[in-house]
Amino acid sequence: MNRITNINNISKDFIDDPEFESPMKTLWLGHAAGCEKIYVNMDFVKPGGISVKYHSHSRQEEFFMIMSGTGILRMNDTETVVGAGDIIAKPAGKDNCHQFLNKGNEILQILDIGTIEPDDEVTYPDENVIYIKNKNKVFSLNDSIKGWTSDPNL
Repeated sequence: MNRITNINNISKDFIDDPEFESPMKTLWLGHAAGCEKIYVNMDFVKPGGISVKYHSHSRQEEFFMIMSGTGILRMNDTETVVGAGDIIAKPAGKDNCHQFLNKGNEILQILDIGTIEPDDEVTYPDENVIYIKNKNKVFSLNDSIKGWTSDPNL
């Protein structure tokens, strides 16, 4: 289904935190327009806020473009200043952690595009947690099983 929707007329059904009371709000533009295999979001991060918890995806590929403001991209434990016009590719892979921090004085606006991957596993290294999307299960990586082996199926 093709839909033409203006970003200024997005229904509140497609806005996380329409009143922008939390540190970040998201407009789910792709869903509003009818996308099925990709998501397209516009993220707004208040000064002092973070975009998301520091994480990586096993299958989901992402692309970011800074639309306005400045911030810090924390990626693989390196912090880099980013600003309007900067583009960032985040290929899938567990060793590709990312998060945006707004340490500036204005709202950081980020265009966030990625693939929709139901079998994605999301790792949160700061919390030592893994989330398995298709099972809607969260596991602590601290709860390792001593003596477990995959033998005979290595």
